[in-house]
Amino acid sequence: MPEILQYHFVQRALIASVLGGAACGIVGVWVVMMRIPFVGVAMSHAAFAGAIFGLLLHINPLLMAIFFCLASTSLIGPIADRGDFDPNISIGIIFSIVLGIAFLGMGLMHGPKTEALNFIWGNILIISSHDVFLLLFITIIVIVCLLLFYKEIQAILFNRELARATGISETALFYCLLFLCGTTVTFNLNIIGGLLIFSLIVNPPSAAFQLTYNLRTMYVLSIVFGICSCLLGLFFSYMFDVPSGAVIIIVSSLIFGISLIFSPKRRVKKYEVSKA
Repeated sequence: MPEILQYHFVQRALIASVLGGAACGIVGVWVVMMRIPFVGVAMSHAAFAGAIFGLLLHINPLLMAIFFCLASTSLIGPIADRGDFDPNISIGIIFSIVLGIAFLGMGLMHGPKTEALNFIWGNILIISSHDVFLLLFITIIVIVCLLLFYKEIQAILFNRELARATGISETALFYCLLFLCGTTVTFNLNIIGGLLIFSLIVNPPSAAFQLTYNLRTMYVLSIVFGICSCLLGLFFSYMFDVPSGAVIIIVSSLIFGISLIFSPKRRVKKYEVSKA
């Protein structure tokens, strides 16, 4: 194993694992605490649809993925607010639209679909230095926003209506969080793939949620779990010669399962049930 660390593609994969795991870990906390887990599903498929049409129109797939993802993100909030229903409903509506667009694009493609399939499954070993730079960029943006608006974000995660009552511009900040989530998903397409990235958004923070009552600790644990999922997934994919994206998600799921088994919250619930 140590001898392969001299190769640049392996070095890029390791850096991407750390950056992608950290960014997904942070935005995942927002997604889980706001109870909108399927936003990752909708955003990943929106980014995938954009990448497919980028290939069809001979436009940079990443730029089109960002455009589709941000356009979809900008619709989730307004649809929920104007329709006066839960954001998960608007996410489901957006998901159905972008899913149809993605498969339409796949149907319109002629010839080999290898490049398109890379966006579905991802391959962390073929990412470029440019992809790593973009991951670094979005990770820094996510961390800076978290540090600058920590109290405001904490209030929104607790209750949007109470946050609005205290004078926080919760609508603008809520949309900003969705944009950051969408951008993070897009920049991680090449690592995990459009069909799997939502799991890396949900599993690490869900595992962290099982182990702590403290939001700061949850952020830290979620980042650690996200990074460990990517690094261990990369290691096992190399050892057994299997797709890295799928293994990363399996590892993140195992981390969640272990966290659930040893969760203090689970033990408290068992005690309450037995006492009742």
